[in-house]
Amino acid sequence: MNGEKRAERQIAFRVLVYVFITHLFAGFIWLLFYLGGHADK
Repeated sequence: MNGEKRAERQIAFRVLVYVFITHLFAGFIWLLFYLGGHADK
């Protein structure tokens, strides 16, 4: 029973990390498009 709880916590932690990294990456891409669109022409 204890091993199952630990595995569930590890999976939840991994999902949170993946979501956080994905959002950071998406924010970086958005920033590139934003800065590219507002560059002096």
